[in-house]
Parts: sequence; C-alpha cells; structure tokens
Amino acid sequence: MQDLVFEQEIAGRIELYDISPEDAETNAVIGNALVSRHKRGQWTFHAKASLEDALSGSDVVFVSILPGDFEDMAVDVHAPEAYGIYQSVGDSVGAGGLIRALRTIPQFRVIARAVEHCAPDAWVINYTNPMSISTRTLYKEFPRIKAAGCCHEVFNTQKLLATVLELAGCAPEGSIAREEIHTRVLGINHFTWIDRASWKDLDIFPYYKQFAARYAEEGFRDAPPATTFATGGAGAEDPEEAARRRFFSSAERVKMDLFRRYGLIAAAGDRHLAEFCPHAWYLANPEQVEAWGYALTPVSWRIANQNALKERAKVYREGRATMKAAVSGEEGLAIVKALMGQGTLISNVNLPNQGQMPDMPRDAVVETNAVFLRDRIEPLAAGELPVDLRALVTHHVLAQEGIIEAVFEQDREKAFRVFSQDLAVQTLSLRDARALFDHMCAKTLRNGAGGPFRAG
Repeated sequence: MQDLVFEQEIAGRIELYDISPEDAETNAVIGNALVSRHKRGQWTFHAKASLEDALSGSDVVFVSILPGDFEDMAVDVHAPEAYGIYQSVGDSVGAGGLIRALRTIPQFRVIARAVEHCAPDAWVINYTNPMSISTRTLYKEFPRIKAAGCCHEVFNTQKLLATVLELAGCAPEGSIAREEIHTRVLGINHFTWIDRASWKDLDIFPYYKQFAARYAEEGFRDAPPATTFATGGAGAEDPEEAARRRFFSSAERVKMDLFRRYGLIAAAGDRHLAEFCPHAWYLANPEQVEAWGYALTPVSWRIANQNALKERAKVYREGRATMKAAVSGEEGLAIVKALMGQGTLISNVNLPNQGQMPDMPRDAVVETNAVFLRDRIEPLAAGELPVDLRALVTHHVLAQEGIIEAVFEQDREKAFRVFSQDLAVQTLSLRDARALFDHMCAKTLRNGAGGPFRAG
C-alpha cells in the first residue's frame, strides 16, 4: 500500500480477500485513507467476500497467507525441541517446515483452482513460506498458471555486499545502493547462493574473502538502532523493534562459515541458512546458536507481534493515528510494472526449473535471476553448483518434491518417510521420529483446516 502511494505511472483497483472478512475490510479502509491522505497515486481498495470475487478479472494476484495460525506454528517450531531439535525459523525446511507444508499445499491447491477458473491469465506473485513448496504446488495443480515466488533474502545479502565494499574503502559509507550490486544467484529459496558478484568494474569476491577472514570468528553486526514505527518520535526506543532486532538480526557468522566451506556466498539470513545444514553444524542446542551469533525466534513473539499489529490496524482504521508512507524496498510494484510493459527488471525469483539449473530436477522450483518483461518472466541460466554443495541442496529439493507428492496422493506414509529423512529428524530413532510426526500432525492438521490425508 505504501509503495502504491508513490506510483504515478500506473493505476488500478486493489481487491482484498481474507478468510477474516473484518480484516480485509480494515485493510481496505487503511489503504483508501493512505492514498487519500497523501493525495498521490490513483488506487482504490475494496474488500471482497469470496476468493472468487476478488480474483475475477484480476491482472496480478498477490498471495501472502499464514498457513494455519501461530498456535499451529508454535507446534511446528517448539514440539521438536522435546526431542533435541531446535529451529530458528521453522517455516521452510526441517520438521516444522515439512509439517507446515502439509497445511500449505491443500490451501495452495484451492488458490490455484480459483485462479484457473476466475483469472487464468493473471500473474500470481507468491510471498508465502514455504516458498518453494507453495509455488511448486500452484504449477502442479494448474500447469498453465503464470506464477512466481518472491523473497527479499538476496536483497539483504546485496546490502551486506555493499557494506563490504564500503568497509574496504571502495566507496564512502552508505553510498552504494543495493540495486548497484549485481549478483548471479542459484539454489533454492532460503538456501540460495551467489557465485558471481560485482559493483561497477569490481569483482566483489576478493573483498568478501577478506571480510570473512576478518569477521568469521567474532561476527559482524551492522543493525540500525531500533526506532518507533508510526507514532513515536524519531530515534525513540521502541520495545517492539528492539525485540524484533534481537530475534531477527545475526552476526553473519553462519554465512561466512559457509563461504569458507564452499567458496560461494550464501544469500540468505543466518536463521534460514542454519536450518538447511546438518543439525550439528549450527543448531545442536541453544548455546551453539548463541555462539554463532543469531537467535531462535520464539513463536510467542510472533503471537504478541500479531496482536500488536491488529491493534495498530484498529487505530489506523479509526483514524486515531496516521500511517506514514515510505518506500518498502520490496520489488512487488516493480514486478507489476515490468509485467504490464513498463520497462524491464532483472531480479531473483522462484520458478520451476526449465533448465536454468541443469543440475537440479526438472520442474522443481529453484531460485535464480530472471528477466521480467511484458507478460512474461524469462529465467536466466545460472549454471551448476559445486558437487559437494549440490548434494546438500538436492536433499532439500527432493524432500520438497516428496512432501508435495505425498499430499497430492494423500499418502500419509510417504509424508512420514520424507519427514524422517530430514537432516535434523535423522538424529532420532524411527520410533521417536514417528511419535513426533504423529504428535505434530494431530496438533496442526485439523479436519476442515487443510488436513491433507484421508481419514484412517
């Protein structure tokens, strides 16, 4: 909504659907007030009572949902802790990510069918995790869908690379924009890698090697001070933002350690990267996590934050405070403009593999660069991963494919086999793995709420 306020070249109608109609209506009120207040942009926001009504006639569809609720996610993240399995995020891979997928896949099948029937020519931009699995499900359910998955983790790594150059004296502090850092990315979402990086005529890899040698042991933190979001004074300490920084920042030590192992730059946050690696490397216990300079994000914080955001939305809806307009740094609007023929864009994106990564299975969703043009997205060839790293990435690709197959086939045993072969779950006996799987399914796959298996 904030990005649209600044947009002058295209205009349109935003139709909002939420399983909570009241929330959709609140967002419509907030969006219309934001545009009216700032007197920029020509956009209107409308809440719709059904998914089909919202989709009908759409040019672009954005999907950003929470599969289940945060009580379900609390099971995803914290139930495995009783078995010594710790997760820093729990939404993409591992025990939590795979159980979350069992809720996500049925919901994305519904979305794909609705797009097929109501807006078959629309572009679908997905922001929901597990990103690879949800995007792949859209294509498996509706093969002719035009969909892509977008994530900002690579953007954050590009910002870090700009900082690396500035620390090396290549440019004044704060002078290199993230968009000036050109990278070639390859891999899968949240386990994406950079094998080429440049700024102007400079190869960034020698500078990053020096940076990793300098900070690999002590870590590097470059977080801004926590400030208020909307109504407080500039620079005021905000407990919400302080907590967010504590649970979401890192010292980049995992990223640098992976660079020293494989020679490629890991292009995601440490909290995500750690979950894709063997459990003993970075996630054996909370003390090890702390030593590596990142955090286990408790779902209790997410629940409290959600409640705070709902209260803030109520305040905005009632006009007791003003939402400020600020550019987000995301590329959703730039993608829309490119697809509408307003220029071109090259960025990282999640798409089915059509040869851009020849060492990965065909049709599995991979993350590489692509060119966004009028009514098409053309993935760019990314080459192959080093064979040792390829083995680790492929393990997760096959798990993602396997869990999708299990849901489409309604095969609970196949789902368990995929679950039991996860890198962290492999540390358990089969009996304990079964007990954990059954417990997590029983707690989060409620009838009528996305449970994917036949009764019995």
